[in-house]
Formats: sequence, C-alpha cells, structure tokens
Amino acid sequence: MHDAVAGRPIQILLVEDNPGDVRLAVEALRYTTVRNQLHIVQDGVEAMSFLRREGQYVGIPRPDLVLLDLNLPRKDGREVLAEIKQDADLKRIPVVIFTSSAAEQDILHAYNLYANCYITKPLDLEQFLRVIRSIEDFWLVVVKLPPA
Repeated sequence: MHDAVAGRPIQILLVEDNPGDVRLAVEALRYTTVRNQLHIVQDGVEAMSFLRREGQYVGIPRPDLVLLDLNLPRKDGREVLAEIKQDADLKRIPVVIFTSSAAEQDILHAYNLYANCYITKPLDLEQFLRVIRSIEDFWLVVVKLPPA
C-alpha cells in the first residue's frame, strides 16, 4: 500500500461544491484500508490556490490525487483540469473527474484535457459510497502514484 511505502497518509483533494456529495465522500473515505487525509475546497479558484500552495494553503502537503467536479463556481472543473495538466509541476497528479454529467461532450472534453479517468456520480446512496470506495481501492491500493 502507498501509505506504508511513503510512511504518510495519501493526500486527496476533493473539489466539490455540493455539501451532500462532500458528506458522502467524507463518510466513504473515513473507514478505508488506506490511510488518507481528505482536503476539501468548494470552487476552482480555491482548488488552484490549494494545488499551488498559495495564500492560506502555504505549507500544506501536495495532493497525491484530485477528485474534481466539473460544475463549480468561480472557475469550473474544465478550466481547473486544463490548468493542472498544463502546469509542469502539477500535471503528474492524477485527476479523477467525479461529476453528475454523463454528457458525451463533457467526457470527451475531459479526456482531451488529459483527465486520468471520468466517473459519473451515481444518484443512489449505496452506489455513491461503492464508487468512492472503488476509487480508493484502485487509485490508492492498485495504482502506483508518482512521488510527491
């Protein structure tokens, strides 16, 4: 597991403005097999400040994984994804698009911007929790993440 190798919790940045989805993600990641620290920001401007460790985020650990909603206030997830993948310092951080949109153009656009994967949020509570846990299983247990 990554946390045993690195000796620290996996840092996850959740960029989500829906309080209900935030609560479900927090709940799903609370009792996982991999030690993780979940950071939450609610819009794209705050996400970029967090990732660049600016302002109130100076000195925070860099995320190992970003869970990014597309429909965000101030700066939407598409813009955030484009900025991450164009930044030499951030582009290796895996970005999982986790959004309510199942629109083909959103999926294609996200992959064209180098999203690492695209997941549509299930509407059913149990399915939502199952999806978050499968993200954890795959990205934090199976996949080798790049060093920070």
